[in-house]
Amino acid sequence: MAEIAEEVESAGRIPAIPTILDVVCRTTGMGFAAVARVTENRWIACAVLDHIRFGLEPGGELDLTTTICHEIRQQRQPVVIDHVDEDPLYRSHHTPACYGFQSYISFPILLPDGRFFGTLCAIDPKPASLKTPAITGMFRLFAELIAFHIDVAEKLRVSEEDLRKEQDDSKLREQFIAVLGHDLRGPLGAITMGTALLREGKLAPHAEGLVDMMEKSAGRMSGLIDDVMDFARGRLGQGISLEGLSQEPVDHLLEQVLDEIRTGFPDRGITTRFDLREPFPHDPKRFSQLVANLVSNAMTHGRPERDVEVTAVCAGGNFVFSVANAAAPIPPHLLGRLFEPFNRGDMNDSREGLGLGLYIASQIAKSHGGKLEVVSDEKETRFTFSASIGSGSGPV
Repeated sequence: MAEIAEEVESAGRIPAIPTILDVVCRTTGMGFAAVARVTENRWIACAVLDHIRFGLEPGGELDLTTTICHEIRQQRQPVVIDHVDEDPLYRSHHTPACYGFQSYISFPILLPDGRFFGTLCAIDPKPASLKTPAITGMFRLFAELIAFHIDVAEKLRVSEEDLRKEQDDSKLREQFIAVLGHDLRGPLGAITMGTALLREGKLAPHAEGLVDMMEKSAGRMSGLIDDVMDFARGRLGQGISLEGLSQEPVDHLLEQVLDEIRTGFPDRGITTRFDLREPFPHDPKRFSQLVANLVSNAMTHGRPERDVEVTAVCAGGNFVFSVANAAAPIPPHLLGRLFEPFNRGDMNDSREGLGLGLYIASQIAKSHGGKLEVVSDEKETRFTFSASIGSGSGPV
């Protein structure tokens, strides 16, 4: 109901329609012309020009069963009557008798996608000469012109609704990120500060264990918040932004990240091969995050008895960083979904995390102008980040 009312109102606001109705009446000599929205059960006037006091105004309705437009909607063909009393098909029709007209013309308004909108029609109590190429051609042209304007108005309305929705989504995104960045970090900061204060005093052995657990939990929670904020920015339109590109060699940065990971996996080995002949422009914080995500993932999923291989090569205007581990091959149906958010591979996997690590790594790769890919077979699973640095001006 509301949609039909909006369609009627929108059609009534089309500037060309009053001029079209005026031309129709002047050209045919008829006293009443209208554009009507016709559905399967309603006839509603969108615009009216009434010189014969027919009594119908825009928004007014007729009983659909009393109109010829009901038949036009079904057959999608125009109806033209010069003189009802002399017309063998319509002289006994109930509609002329109901409304007292002798001349009648109505053309269907068909939208560009084939939908039936309604009719452009005119009536008069006197006979009129309507069955001429000039009159019927004019009505056909006007019906097509009205359909064009209605279609444009509808598309404009949809575009405006999409724009309003986008603006609402933008506000919601900002609110969501603000909650993550402030409202959640506030209590987390209080917990971290509280554990630091507790450590300043003398703790019983069992209390020390509880403080350790609280610190580790706070650290994991902080990491989860970081991941979800990165997801929100990447998924909701902002992307993962870079704070600035450094031209410093990445080998020292790589060694630093790998040393931190070795601390967390003391029983696992990492072998490296670096061939960095050219500088790779990078955001140190984000690139470290990409490396940590990929290597930690390899350490977690790889066979314990096999080292994780880390390779970084920058030469000929191309940077290639790869991480390989020996493990069971990733099934093909999962391989294509690894970089999707909240994807944790095997649903029976009990490991911690939201399944955002590889998604975030892929977004960081994209922010550096590169891409992240994976291949997996019986020999190894290898993730490769590659980017072109062109003439050394940065990722493109």
